[in-house]
Amino acid sequence: MSNRRTFMMQLGLGSTILLANKSFAQTPMVAETEPQAVALGYKADTSKVDTKKYPKHVPTQACKNCMLYQAKPTDVAGPCVLFAGKHVAANGWCSAYAAKA
Repeated sequence: MSNRRTFMMQLGLGSTILLANKSFAQTPMVAETEPQAVALGYKADTSKVDTKKYPKHVPTQACKNCMLYQAKPTDVAGPCVLFAGKHVAANGWCSAYAAKA
């Protein structure tokens, strides 16, 4: 393979990676004050959930181990099917939590 061909392939791959990172960085996070977040009791930190209001909540429940979370458990944040076009914190929680099987 020629050096030019190798360079062009690496350039294309590098551009793809940069664009993927840019689109992730531009995705807004769900704010706890948004109407849908309030309705679901969403908290960006599962340890700050009001257990009197949500007695079924346990500290090990977090978005990162919920079946509605669409990112890797190791990611800091990712998309959730309940909040289209926005990301939730991996350590967040809401009342729609459903443990991954």
